[in-house]
Amino acid sequence: MNRVVNIAGYKFVELNDLDLLRKKILSHCQENELKGSVLLSKNGINFSLAGSQKSIDTFLSLLNGDPRLSEIPIKFSYTEYQPFRRMFVKKKKEIISLGMDEIQPLKFTGPHITTEEFKDMLDRGSDVVILDTRNIYETRVGRFRGALDLQIPTFRHFPEAVKKLPDDMKSKTIVMYCTGGIRCEKASVVMLNSGFRDVRQLEGGILAYLDDFGDSHWEGDCFVFDQRVALDANLEESNIQMCFRCREPLSVKEQMSEKYVLGKTCPYCFEESN
Repeated sequence: MNRVVNIAGYKFVELNDLDLLRKKILSHCQENELKGSVLLSKNGINFSLAGSQKSIDTFLSLLNGDPRLSEIPIKFSYTEYQPFRRMFVKKKKEIISLGMDEIQPLKFTGPHITTEEFKDMLDRGSDVVILDTRNIYETRVGRFRGALDLQIPTFRHFPEAVKKLPDDMKSKTIVMYCTGGIRCEKASVVMLNSGFRDVRQLEGGILAYLDDFGDSHWEGDCFVFDQRVALDANLEESNIQMCFRCREPLSVKEQMSEKYVLGKTCPYCFEESN
């Protein structure tokens, strides 16, 4: 069986022909049997797709044929099955939802650091704050050792969480990360606007780092928003499962709990069901 190629990418760029672009991309993806999601807004594109190597190649050629969408950094991974159930292309107000119109990465965002620079910081034990910008159910699955977890339920809660950080942290070097980098494009601006002086974002996010350095300084798995649920440090599907009822990711230990009944309950929703 041929492996299924999984790709993810984003770009903040001005797009004024959303209806035409949506129709063009959807038609192309359907004709080439791709599945996944493409989000379009006036400020850019964000996509996660899977299909055959040939289908993925044609999609990337489609993007590169449009100067606005060319040279998008792509994260690759592979599966033995199609991890998406359907294909949709949607117009959205934001390609990553924060709810703050004044935050526009196309005009201003925090500086990036490469995965090599980030690993060097970790190797040397640099005096920096490693900040995880993801949701609590994602950080529970895995994160960088020593990273600050804001315990937020959704990315829209990030600005309020930042307000609660101690003032003395504003003079520290902050290095933030997320799954693929897109959330940090906005999160870095939120922090800079809040008075944090040195805020940097990991280029390509966790997926790029794991691809380059595996589990060095990393603990657990990386949550992804498809049927795989989570990837290990080799970017292979891990043993994490998702509760059908409450959609919480479950570790192997949690799957062994008497509160976990396949398709019915898990330790996170058991009490609600009784």
